[in-house]
Amino acid sequence: MSKRILIVDDDPAQRRILEETIKRFGFETRTCGSGEQAVQILEGPEHSQIGLVLLDLVMPGMDGMAVLDRIGRVAGMPPIIVQTAHGSIETAINAMRRGAVDFVVKPASPERLDVSIKSALKIEALADEINRIKKTVDGTLTFGDLVLRGEAMKRVITLGKRAAASNIPVLIEGESGVGKELIARAIQGESDRAGKPFITVNCGAIPENLIESILFGHEKGAFTGAVDKRMGKFQEADGGTLFLDEVGELPLEAQVKLLRALQEGEIDPVGAKRPVKVNFRLISATNRDMIQQVKDGKFREDLYYRLNVFPIFVPPLRERVEDIPELARHFIARFAAEEGKRVATISDRAMKLLQSYSWPGNVRQLENAVFRAVVLADGPELSVAEFPQIAAHVEGFETEIPAAPAAVQKPPAYTGPALLGAENTVPHTVEMKSQISGSSLGIQAVAEDGEIRSLEAIEADMIRLALGRYRGHMTEVAKRLNIGRSTLYRKMQEYGLEPRTN
Repeated sequence: MSKRILIVDDDPAQRRILEETIKRFGFETRTCGSGEQAVQILEGPEHSQIGLVLLDLVMPGMDGMAVLDRIGRVAGMPPIIVQTAHGSIETAINAMRRGAVDFVVKPASPERLDVSIKSALKIEALADEINRIKKTVDGTLTFGDLVLRGEAMKRVITLGKRAAASNIPVLIEGESGVGKELIARAIQGESDRAGKPFITVNCGAIPENLIESILFGHEKGAFTGAVDKRMGKFQEADGGTLFLDEVGELPLEAQVKLLRALQEGEIDPVGAKRPVKVNFRLISATNRDMIQQVKDGKFREDLYYRLNVFPIFVPPLRERVEDIPELARHFIARFAAEEGKRVATISDRAMKLLQSYSWPGNVRQLENAVFRAVVLADGPELSVAEFPQIAAHVEGFETEIPAAPAAVQKPPAYTGPALLGAENTVPHTVEMKSQISGSSLGIQAVAEDGEIRSLEAIEADMIRLALGRYRGHMTEVAKRLNIGRSTLYRKMQEYGLEPRTN
């Protein structure tokens, strides 16, 4: 469920007007008529559902300033925009000092409210992202810091918090890209090991001949090339958490030593004379069917049951569609700031497109799709046109591609005859005006030395022009060039071209 905007105003008519206005902006609302009610909501169980507060300053009883004094500087509170019919510079400064992020004077126009709300939410999203990054580095990330608002994720959060209360081994299962590592980090952040080392190992990315050395360490001279003593990942995680990603990829030889480490709490570095005691919390993750792995003899049954003491399944994004709007807005704010783009929101139709897609790559794919859309965007709002590759796979969503640019002949700069009797009919450059960016795109027919360019060079320019013109939408590029997609990819490879976007 997406977060709501809390409207605090003692005037019922004003509350209704604001409620209808904000709903037209695409936000859910919650209203109350006094400062006391607002504090009760923001300090109660509904707090997590509120994304922003629109607060009237002049109210009987607890007024807006008193509300700000109570919650304005409290960590974790949503951003507050204050409004009053009696605006002054001194009032605005006092409200800002008490924690408000913006100030509007009644009656505020819908346009002014829209800008103020979206700016406040964008700043809040960026502040959340900075805080999330800091907590990730510090090892103090919690479930409250993650964008997990949907009903499908409530069981994950409940199980994760229970797992955090003990030292039990956890196996996180789910498709690639669902955020298994973030869940593992949140489990540590909620546990008594918060702030301790969190060591991540991708078991599928380690060469088989080095896996024992990397996991368990080695002594100097233990094997050819071991010129120094090396501490393994288990020892690095001493006192903290060891996260084994893609644990199903571990070779059988390493599985035996992992089982001993779990059972005995000690490891045998390669070449060491005696075992080393380690104190670690193990969290594993996999996107494979581990039962089938055991049946196929690729994973030890005894180790599987040792790892699978406390299983947590993270559902794919297609089964938690209600998380998509908040995830999308979070990624928009983040990437718009990183890329310096003035993208603040996403259209209702584009959001419906995102919620209709199956997302085989899950949250990671959504993140990359929004990143690409922000880079492509020319305006403040993302539309279906910025998601051509997603729209191509969802029925009823066709990206609108502008009409082909008109060709204009440019006077030839070369005075020699291009064709006998037709000196002035063959242009040296065909200039095309892009309706997307307004810039001129030229296909040069005659080289600087006056010679005709090769067909291959001109063809490469045409493909490059089409890639930019149709925003890298390969199906449309192939259609407009009247060639097959396989032919298009082959020619792009031959000419060393990559899809470009305007």
